[in-house]
Amino acid sequence: MSKPLKIGITGGIGSGKSIASRVFSLLGIPIYSADARAKWLIANDSDLREQIIRNFGNDSYFEDGSLNREFLAKTVFSDPDKVKIINSLVHPAVGKDFENWISDQQSPYVLKEAALIFETGGEKKLDGIINVSAPLKIRVNRVLSRDSHRSREQINQIINQQLPDKEKCEKADWVIKNSPNRLVIPQVLEIHQELITKST
Repeated sequence: MSKPLKIGITGGIGSGKSIASRVFSLLGIPIYSADARAKWLIANDSDLREQIIRNFGNDSYFEDGSLNREFLAKTVFSDPDKVKIINSLVHPAVGKDFENWISDQQSPYVLKEAALIFETGGEKKLDGIINVSAPLKIRVNRVLSRDSHRSREQINQIINQQLPDKEKCEKADWVIKNSPNRLVIPQVLEIHQELITKST
């Protein structure tokens, strides 16, 4: 069997890309969650861990070895230069992990779910990109109700570091509109059919 098509699914924080990914998953499509794997690698990959401590100090991890998320959120994600540093450490590790994962997959296509694809040039290594789009106000409110550790200010800082939604929509091959007047499932089914056809 030929290698599966590598499709990225992205969207700004709170856009609902995880919900759209879940629908693809119910259709039997393997999902690689880059953000979840990044968290796992940050906590478990000894090389990556050492690099993070070297760049951001021992406070990056608790004594039990678990990641000090609050410390990183305050010291790293509020500083664009530090965000660039942590991304330059984490993204290559995730890229390698994704390639290892894909070699075990048997489906016509796979999805790589990631918040940052265009921002990191990740689209160059993929066969197509889906952007999940939602109005800004809805996105901020979703994140506030979901992530108790984030303030409105932190959410806006994250949004400002991501490519504007309009640009993502223009660059993407497919757009899923996740707004109150649009149903996600029919849009996913349409893209799924197109990708199944494309892969044969």
